[in-house]
Amino acid sequence: MVSLSDFKKISDYEWEIPKTAHPDMKVPVHIFATRRLLEKVFDDESIQQAINSATLPGLVGNVLVMPDMHQGYGFPIGGVAATRYPEGVISPGGIGYDINCGVRLLASNISIEQAEPYLDALATALDHYCPSGVGKAGHIKLSEKELDQVCTEGSRWAYKNGYAQAQDLERTEENGRIEGADPSAVSKRARERGRDQIGTLGAGNHFLEVDLIEQVFDPSSASIMGLFEGNLALQIHCGSRGFGHQICSDYVDEFQGAVKRYGIKLPDRELVCAPLTSPEGQRYLKAMRCAANYAFANRQILTYYARRAFEEVLAGKVPNWELTQVYDIAHNMGKIEVHEINGEKIRVCVHRKGATRAFGPGNPELPREYQPIGQPVLVPGSMGTASWVLLGTTESMKRSFGSTCHGAGRMMSRSQAKKKIWGEELRNQLQSRGIHIRAGSLSGLAEEAPEAYKDVDDVVQTVVGAGIARKVARLTPLIVVKG
Repeated sequence: MVSLSDFKKISDYEWEIPKTAHPDMKVPVHIFATRRLLEKVFDDESIQQAINSATLPGLVGNVLVMPDMHQGYGFPIGGVAATRYPEGVISPGGIGYDINCGVRLLASNISIEQAEPYLDALATALDHYCPSGVGKAGHIKLSEKELDQVCTEGSRWAYKNGYAQAQDLERTEENGRIEGADPSAVSKRARERGRDQIGTLGAGNHFLEVDLIEQVFDPSSASIMGLFEGNLALQIHCGSRGFGHQICSDYVDEFQGAVKRYGIKLPDRELVCAPLTSPEGQRYLKAMRCAANYAFANRQILTYYARRAFEEVLAGKVPNWELTQVYDIAHNMGKIEVHEINGEKIRVCVHRKGATRAFGPGNPELPREYQPIGQPVLVPGSMGTASWVLLGTTESMKRSFGSTCHGAGRMMSRSQAKKKIWGEELRNQLQSRGIHIRAGSLSGLAEEAPEAYKDVDDVVQTVVGAGIARKVARLTPLIVVKG
């Protein structure tokens, strides 16, 4: 067992577990955390999972863990690992079951004073137009042909069919479409689960939230994004639904045989992987990209219906009720990127699981207006607490494969939360604070209680202190829609 004494302190915000912690470690593990946050992570297996992850073939640099870390499947949630391309491996556990789970932020010119009389009606309309809950179907049922198009075109399918604005695509990671997707790599069962779930939130920690832009820390950058103190913003947090979950399940099962065929030794079967160039690895990449494109389209369809809700409730009552996209970013993804490691530019497959891409200023992959300031990073808090808008930095490119945290991070399992927290009491508490709650399940509400999560402000202060992100704005919730 690893203890705090085994960690080497690099700074107040960064710690190292050296390669000597496990005989098969290929690279060290670096954890971004304050000592106080670090002391809390020994209650689960996330530290051991990070060490295990550092044994994968083909790793370069360091395995990284963000301050919102907690136990996941194989890899810790909050983990980042890069394997050399094409010689390395890809591991579904290093990307996650909800492929391209991510966050979209939309800005408005609606002031809180203008919106206040209509918030309850807006909550009801958003709950109607944006279905949530386990297995919930949406307003659109895709044909087999349309599902293939969503898999290969992502948000571009939504744009072609009238569900998106051009700026929405421009302000989405990869412009809402990852190349190299191939629907033939997707199972029949995954296709069945995906056909009627487009445009839905799902359950768990997924949500749609109307926020107040409470405080701006960088007025110049915030202005470029359209974020102004006292105005409303909208967050959408969801992913590829049952479609992506099934794809991950299918390939985790298939890769159990692949590790034996390729003689890959692993300390944990949940780390199953395959060489990037193998037939299995290539099929997973193609299927994962289908799920990623599905998730981009899913958040785009939800955006379309959220705009309908805003129009239905506010048009004719509030001027300038429209929503403009700030950014859409993934935090469960495997991406082929070029990064500089020890002075050498290397092509790698970056696994980000519960970690957000955070490219710094000047990166040509960013929208033109964001290139001077860096990539927007969206960090939702736990229900009823603050969320943050950050920016990627030059340091994040040097030290974390252009990555940073993705949220608050759980401290309590869902089952623990349901035993400790009464859903109806939580709803009443939130509503007494002026937060309009729409939840399909009180037990689901309890699972996502603020007490079940770390303090998102502490998490954000850690990545800012470490230099891998910088603050732009702090948001607080007015409306929360959950499954």
